[in-house]
Amino acid sequence: MTGPASYDERHERLARLVHEAGSVVALTGAGISVPSGIPDFRTPQTGIWANVDPMEVAHVDVWRRDPQRFWAFYGHRFAVLGDVRPNDAHRTLAELERRGRLDAVLTQNIDLLHEKAGSRDVVELHGSIAGTHCPACGARASLEETLRRIEAAPDGVPRCAECGGVLKPDVVLFGDMLPVAALERAEQLAAGADVLLCIGSSLVVYPVAELPRTTLRHRGRVAIVTTSETPYDELAAARLDGDVVAELQGLLAALDALEAS
Repeated sequence: MTGPASYDERHERLARLVHEAGSVVALTGAGISVPSGIPDFRTPQTGIWANVDPMEVAHVDVWRRDPQRFWAFYGHRFAVLGDVRPNDAHRTLAELERRGRLDAVLTQNIDLLHEKAGSRDVVELHGSIAGTHCPACGARASLEETLRRIEAAPDGVPRCAECGGVLKPDVVLFGDMLPVAALERAEQLAAGADVLLCIGSSLVVYPVAELPRTTLRHRGRVAIVTTSETPYDELAAARLDGDVVAELQGLLAALDALEAS
């Protein structure tokens, strides 16, 4: 990470919440990965879905009906995301976990950047690009092996080495259900959190958007770090709306100062 960051009273308020909490859990969305060069989903012109209809390339029915079209999109996405590196926002969360100030990261992202940054307890609510599987026989392939099969296939469709079935990415596609175990653990962590730190998420995609309400219902507090408006802004105990890297580094600097005093 870079050197000591500046901070203000907003960061100090959030630092006090984190310092006084028995349990802090982070919930992250696409905004935390934007500084790594990954576009978010809905920003006009630059968002992932700005120029393509997700229902035509990333829906589970497209995977079934037209795997060549599906993998033309996802093959490129896998290749790009596999080369992306974490930024200082990811690294700040890993540092908070290392210090015992953060219990876990709940993420809507599939890019593996939290793990690459060093976070150990990551709950991937929408799956990840770590690999693929064959729904027909259960065989699995790593990200690297999947990319090799895409490259070798005349039609660009990776297939199972065991039965020849079309491989499916380990991500939650449009039309898929969220993984039950991951969602249940996220709900348990949100219910037990004294502070749910929501970062880079618009908090409008359900059922994940229900997690802040779970924390509030169990008398925890919600803190929000994102540039966009969210439905929970008026309920937030702390609200930071600047650059996600600068805001999280400001939090860390304020926490350092608080703990040194």
